Amino acid sequence: MSKEAMRAEAERLMKEAMARKITVKQGDTRIETKCGKCGAPNRVNAKPGESRVEFTCKECGAKQKTL
Repeated sequence: MSKEAMRAEAERLMKEAMARKITVKQGDTRIETKCGKCGAPNRVNAKPGESRVEFTCKECGAKQKTL
């Protein structure tokens, strides 16, 4: 799915929610990042407003921060 299609889908869903008067809340963001040491993929959850999150690699155990 392209970014343009995802934006259009998000706008459509927001309009539908507003029409039905549903409260829309912002949830956690899932960041998919690579380990700087071993290159293993990791998934990290970030609270709203946070851009850099500390995490520990699942493969090698190295402590890092997301970009």
